[in-house]
Amino acid sequence: MALLLNGIGIARGIAIGRVYHYAYATPDIRRQTLAAEAIEAEIERFNTALQATADELRAIKDRIPQTSPAEVGAFIDTHLLMLQDHLLARVPIEHIRALCCNAEWALKLQHDELIATFDAMADPYLRTRRDDVSHVVGRVLRRLHHGVAEPALANPPRASIVVAEDLSPSDVATLQQARIGGLVTEYGGPLSHTAILARSLGIPTLMGVHAAGRLLRDGERVILDGAAGLLLADADDALTQRFRQQMRAQQARGERLAALRDRPTVTADGAAVSLRANIELDSDIAAVRQVGADGVGLYRTEFLFMGRASVPDETEQYTAYRRAVRNLRGQPLTIRTLDLGGDKLSGAIDLGEQAPNPAMGLRAIRLSLREPGLFVPQLRAILRASAHGPVRLMLPMLTDLSELDHALGLIAGQRAALDAAGQRYDPAMPIGAMIEVPAAALMAEAFASRLDFLSIGTNDLIQYTLAIDRTDDAVNDLYDPLHPAVLRLIQLTLEGAARARVPVAMCGEMAGDPAYTRLLLGLGLREFSVPPNRHAEVKYVITQSHAGALEKAARTLSGLPERSARQQALQALNRGLQEPG
Repeated sequence: MALLLNGIGIARGIAIGRVYHYAYATPDIRRQTLAAEAIEAEIERFNTALQATADELRAIKDRIPQTSPAEVGAFIDTHLLMLQDHLLARVPIEHIRALCCNAEWALKLQHDELIATFDAMADPYLRTRRDDVSHVVGRVLRRLHHGVAEPALANPPRASIVVAEDLSPSDVATLQQARIGGLVTEYGGPLSHTAILARSLGIPTLMGVHAAGRLLRDGERVILDGAAGLLLADADDALTQRFRQQMRAQQARGERLAALRDRPTVTADGAAVSLRANIELDSDIAAVRQVGADGVGLYRTEFLFMGRASVPDETEQYTAYRRAVRNLRGQPLTIRTLDLGGDKLSGAIDLGEQAPNPAMGLRAIRLSLREPGLFVPQLRAILRASAHGPVRLMLPMLTDLSELDHALGLIAGQRAALDAAGQRYDPAMPIGAMIEVPAAALMAEAFASRLDFLSIGTNDLIQYTLAIDRTDDAVNDLYDPLHPAVLRLIQLTLEGAARARVPVAMCGEMAGDPAYTRLLLGLGLREFSVPPNRHAEVKYVITQSHAGALEKAARTLSGLPERSARQQALQALNRGLQEPG
């Protein structure tokens, strides 16, 4: 009888192969008290381990094929930067000196402190950056423990299914070169860098399969279905053959979707739709061009600020934004200003005690307006970058017109200052806002009358509307994008902006899920911004849909009080959608 294991489907696709177990040797870290005369030698040992770890990562990056997506090298670059950051490169040395302890213990103390900071973050995407800290620290600890390079991932057989407790982006980059069939990890989630990279590389992946290491035997044949979130072991030949047929069909489907790249994004009844991309790093722009997106609808700037002892200055930010603008080659870049809370910048600015509820506290535009020393350099950097190509500035988490007026006043002041200094910028640079709290959706027309565009952030809008943290296992089953209140707020935003004759985009996860594309078209949405790996599927649904014919069904669905009825209505809305051919 087949063994069925469930997990979180990270990257769609079916893979059939033999289990290949991979496990790091976890060092046993204990505190050792050092004599005063041994401190400098211990610090030297720590620095040597940091340098050796950096060399290992660079060697992995050098072996990445040129044809690989930009994200592969970019995530390794992120880990290299972390090794140079004060929080990992200097603070452990301070612990060694202050506590007269061994390097392993000092690094563990700093790791635990950083993890606690990330765990307290309100934003689920940013909270998963804890994994990057653990991956980097783990690599250094293993180097300290072994004294030599950690054992490399042995060459797994081609098309094998790698099973591990956890994997870092550099591990995934190494495994990709071995042409594995799929990945299964006991831990991790869909927002981690490892997950993002697996999706980008198209490797069928399951995460959160907690018993995989114990239940699966090395070398046994398994079937991994990333879309369904399941893993089958001991399947009979008939079931295996059925999955092989599905795998071939999915591969053919992917090839047909890729053929849509250069076709215009237009509905079957002639409505033009803008389909842009969400990115985190300017190196992601290679993926934007690869899928043929209409520019960038959301450039998150948080990575420039994370995990540092000081905030990036105007020059550093300007350099990053200018590089992104140039790499887009004339396509628009929508830069969202800092969307972090003070709890994530504790090493850079002193905001007193941490907020008891960061999601409701001093974050995003509230933090920026409270700290002009943080906000003004970013505004100047964005304005200066607009001299090099089409840039749009987007303000996050507005709730009140006074916040908008304050922000617009600061922008006007920096335009005047740049004029006085003779520095170039685009005086017509569009300014927009995220609609991600109910108050903003209810006031959409008022916001739109003062702005050039709006963008609906469904992740926070759903969270704040339903008072649900989707990462909390106790209540995440109540997280419902189809809730009538959520859909009504989306409608109010679209209607209010239409009256003000201002375009509205959507950049949250709902926009990137093809299951909701027809519903959103029926509600009137004509601008989507999605992760690059979702671009082709969303584009296909758009081109196969008659937007005008969807309006009545979408509005009917929005008014259904029962959750099951809304799910059935969504299925009916999507019924008849042909497979790409």
